[in-house]
Amino acid sequence: MSLLLSPAQVAGLSLKNRVVMPPMCMYAVEKEDGKVTPFHYAHYGARAIGQVGLIILEATAVEPDGRLTNNDLGIWSDDHIAGLKSLVDELHAFGAKVGIQLGHGGRKAANAIDRIAPSALAYNQDYGVPREMTVADIKRVQNSFAAAAKRAQEAGFDLIELHGAHGYLINQFLEPLTNHRKDSYGGSLENRYRFVQEMLPHIKANFNGSVWIRLSLTAYDDSGIQNTIEDWQNIGRWLERDGIDCIDVSTGGLLDSRPNIPVYGGYQAPYTSRMKEAVSIPATAVGLLNSPELDEYLLQTQQADLIEIGRGLIRNVNWLADAAAILHDHQFKVYNNSYERGQVK
Repeated sequence: MSLLLSPAQVAGLSLKNRVVMPPMCMYAVEKEDGKVTPFHYAHYGARAIGQVGLIILEATAVEPDGRLTNNDLGIWSDDHIAGLKSLVDELHAFGAKVGIQLGHGGRKAANAIDRIAPSALAYNQDYGVPREMTVADIKRVQNSFAAAAKRAQEAGFDLIELHGAHGYLINQFLEPLTNHRKDSYGGSLENRYRFVQEMLPHIKANFNGSVWIRLSLTAYDDSGIQNTIEDWQNIGRWLERDGIDCIDVSTGGLLDSRPNIPVYGGYQAPYTSRMKEAVSIPATAVGLLNSPELDEYLLQTQQADLIEIGRGLIRNVNWLADAAAILHDHQFKVYNNSYERGQVK
């Protein structure tokens, strides 16, 4: 049996395989109230039926002004709990473990009335210059993450993931390119880490499942200002010390620029490998991992602990069944006999 499709114990979770559907924004909340819609049941339910081992819901806002757009899911109110719990219950019934990504867009919150960031630096001219956060703002947002974690607990999620990648608020604090503060939340790497560090104990007190974080390990910056890979490895060590169970490794999004590295299948996997050099907790790989053979190689060579299939699962809800055929994994089972009849022999 392949590692990709075999059961695994990872980050405190019992998974039926190592395939993860990563958070991908769907912008499907047409009423702009942050609540789960019929689309979400169909969208995520189809992947659960397709036997994805772990599904992580799209970036879900901890504050209304923290939404990436007004069509995002929300978890800033107790009114969101019932819909999220119903969705989690459905996905559990299909055998998937379920996570939720907790996020705040910071300067990249497109529709924010009061757009905030660590420093008054615009992402681009379309977003405008954000207001530099006061210490009171920082404490409020930290409390909003902790409150969201408590709601995720009530909704029955198996894990929560802090969105610290792709140029959103946590990423903005961590990177010197976007954090020019002169107080205890800016300057040194230790100070820039403080925003996350201070809220982790409160998040873990409110949520007893697995706690992850997604990080962008490069900003595609050529100026020499961005965090080095060694800086990110230090951050990884601190996160492990402070109770994070898994690091979801990605790249980019901080700047309005294209990747300055070649883009090919598995192009971000070397960053996962570098993080794994520094920590003993699991790390995921993501980024055009559409080849089951490549995915299996990354797992077999211990360059990654879990494989995230994003666009591949958007294109093909039966990606795992097709992967089983390619890997000659005869132990893999589709959802039921009716689905078995639909497989190519």
